[in-house]
Amino acid sequence: MPVDYLRSLTAVERSRRANVHLGLSLCFIAGAINAGGFLAIGTYTSHMTGVVSSMADELVLGRWSLARLGLASLLSFMVGSATSSVLINWARRLRSRHEYALPLMLEAILLLMFGLLGALQHGIGNLVMLTAMLLCFIMGLQNAMITKVSHAEIRTTHVTGLVTDIGIELGKLVYWNQGSAASSQPRIEANRSKLRLHASLVLSFFVGGVVGALGFQHAGYIATLPLALALAVLSSGTLMPRGQTPRRAG
Repeated sequence: MPVDYLRSLTAVERSRRANVHLGLSLCFIAGAINAGGFLAIGTYTSHMTGVVSSMADELVLGRWSLARLGLASLLSFMVGSATSSVLINWARRLRSRHEYALPLMLEAILLLMFGLLGALQHGIGNLVMLTAMLLCFIMGLQNAMITKVSHAEIRTTHVTGLVTDIGIELGKLVYWNQGSAASSQPRIEANRSKLRLHASLVLSFFVGGVVGALGFQHAGYIATLPLALALAVLSSGTLMPRGQTPRRAG
């Protein structure tokens, strides 16, 4: 049943299948938001490595306003991560089954606000810092949520760590275990499951980026509305009362 599947994605009782499917979905959305955000304000908002490096460059060049923008983005990402942690831990204390759905629903609402605000104003004008802070908050919120869900196995808002892990596993894959059978040293073997997972996450982020860039280029801010709807759908499973699962006809 579709409702049962949606419920499994944000259920407290986790399975690796649910983690992978949720991670792939969120990677796609993060890639789309990141690419669309770049077209909106000229900067990426999903990874803090570039933000911190940019802050250092702008400070050296004396561009104080851009350095402040970087600092605001960094702090917003951190606050978004903290907010996700607070929501999840608060729900756990209440023994609520919505602990993973709440951050996703908040992300959907904030993304909807971003899209509607931009569409109504036909652009962000001089609201670059506010927009960057909002998008970074959203990215931090999402990344902390999937990190807690998967016990840090899956990250969705940046691909540096994913690509590093792919490289490590590829190195293991091509390693020649010469004489290892007769040696006391263990064989070097690649974790093929991890390799497939991380390659799939990177591909999902890339495809999301392409879709997000195309959508924003041709439809503008309204292109964020389907992303907000997708997040709302992902979070809807555990938010639905269990007794309201639709019956099949016949």
